[in-house]
Amino acid sequence: MKMLIANGRVIDPESGFDGLADLMTEDGRITRIWRRDTAGGPSGSGEALGGDGKEAVRVIDAAGLIVAPGLVDVHVHFRDPGLTWKEDIATGAAAAKAGGYTTVVCMANTKPAADTPEVIRYITEKGRETGIHILAAAAVTKGLKGQELTDMQALAESGAAGFTDDGIPLMNEALVKKAMEEAKRLNLPLSFHEEDPAFIVNNGIHQGAVSERMGLGGSPALAEDALVARDCMIALHTGARVNIQHISSANSVKMVGLAKELGADVWAEVTPHHFSLDETAVLEYRTLAKMNPPLRTAADRSALIEGLKDGTIDMIATDHAPHSREEKEKPFTEAPSGIIGLETALPLAVTNLVKAGHLSYRKLFEKMCLNPARLYHLECGRIREGAAADIVIFNDAHPFTVREFASKSCNSPFTGTQLLGRVKYTICEGEIVYQDGGF
Repeated sequence: MKMLIANGRVIDPESGFDGLADLMTEDGRITRIWRRDTAGGPSGSGEALGGDGKEAVRVIDAAGLIVAPGLVDVHVHFRDPGLTWKEDIATGAAAAKAGGYTTVVCMANTKPAADTPEVIRYITEKGRETGIHILAAAAVTKGLKGQELTDMQALAESGAAGFTDDGIPLMNEALVKKAMEEAKRLNLPLSFHEEDPAFIVNNGIHQGAVSERMGLGGSPALAEDALVARDCMIALHTGARVNIQHISSANSVKMVGLAKELGADVWAEVTPHHFSLDETAVLEYRTLAKMNPPLRTAADRSALIEGLKDGTIDMIATDHAPHSREEKEKPFTEAPSGIIGLETALPLAVTNLVKAGHLSYRKLFEKMCLNPARLYHLECGRIREGAAADIVIFNDAHPFTVREFASKSCNSPFTGTQLLGRVKYTICEGEIVYQDGGF
């Protein structure tokens, strides 16, 4: 069936187009785009609505709504296989759809770890049943132990989109260099979790005024800065494509900027919680604001926003990390780090970046669609004729309150928060995979 998305404000981060337009989709692709600033259009056009008028066309009236490429998240944890009481591939995909995401990359810290072709195939095959694009990143080291490299070529041949030991920093510099050389040969990206445990006493909270008040020790920015500096320089030397995950420190942002200036193929992602909150959130939300790396100072938060504005930070990624209510209700030092993020990412970005005057929508979708796709050599993240009909349609005019989640878990500090940017439709390959029930 053809689909006509009419009267929406269409934003394409690749061409820079931002204006009223109508889109026609067919067979999973965008087949026609009519810009309202040019003559013609689908209104009353037999050609646009199916030629002889007999072919069925589904019409979505997007008047007053924003139409953008389906969001792409390079950093999610769907806990499948092995930890499915927190999330599984089906419920993780449901959360992604509700958040406007049509492509996600699952991290490798499952049980068993995604360090064999069998696990990679399991994730990708289950992903095909969800209606969106689910990719799997393979582990860099066997068993995520940081001691021996996986068979990266075999993993790539089985469909791995890239490599990461996310959640666990790699402390063997020679191994890091070898991994970068192999990833470079395979033309696939590496993503690194940058926290040196030698500097950390009780992770999940920034070492500073709040941790001192709570008597928790904490994780200083130095723990992140030291490994970011190391890996930026190894990336420069090897030429590997390296993604610095969930960057949180002002100094780390500066180091990524320097590495880019020197010619390194270094990318950086930031999470919505890191650009929306600072260390003081722990006092209000307790373990729901516990994460690795931790929420840092207000000055660090400002530096992250500046990094998004000047292009040092390439992407917004959720680090969607589901945990059960029982786990998060444990004492701070025992509770796991991480929060869910797929269903609040776009609203937090709309509210705290676009409406706050920091980013235009074109720049926002560069960070949430185009650049994540480019990191992984994907063709999505764009709205143009011939492109995949992966689309999100949302409302940025009327506030809503975060209440329920499609995720199996609900560990979010943003429950009860009023935001802008509610997703109305998520469309993947021309099929509606999510529609807001209240719309």
